[in-house]
Amino acid sequence: MDIKRYPSDEDVDKAIEDDEPFLAVISFDGSSAIVAPAVQCGEHHILLMQNGHKSTDIDCFFRIAFDREGADWTFVCPPDYKGLDSDEARRIGAFYKDGFYAISCFLQEMDYIVGIKIP
Repeated sequence: MDIKRYPSDEDVDKAIEDDEPFLAVISFDGSSAIVAPAVQCGEHHILLMQNGHKSTDIDCFFRIAFDREGADWTFVCPPDYKGLDSDEARRIGAFYKDGFYAISCFLQEMDYIVGIKIP
């Protein structure tokens, strides 16, 4: 997974050292992610815009807020996820399975072995 650290590697490393909370967006295919200390962006769509995306791209990413205590997943399944817009149960099931896998991989790469909650 290609993980972009915003605003810089050093800032993210310092925030890890200081045990600060983070926001992250992870692409639906699990190939890339953007992570930043929460204080740097405040909201996921702002994190995307600060990294060259449109705020409307938010529906192309899994979104989490995390720290050493756990990860909270903003569970918002797009109505057209994987072209399953006519079968809500299958669409939400696929979103859950794919998201849990991608988020787990991301957290492991960040060396945050924590639980994932859907508040």
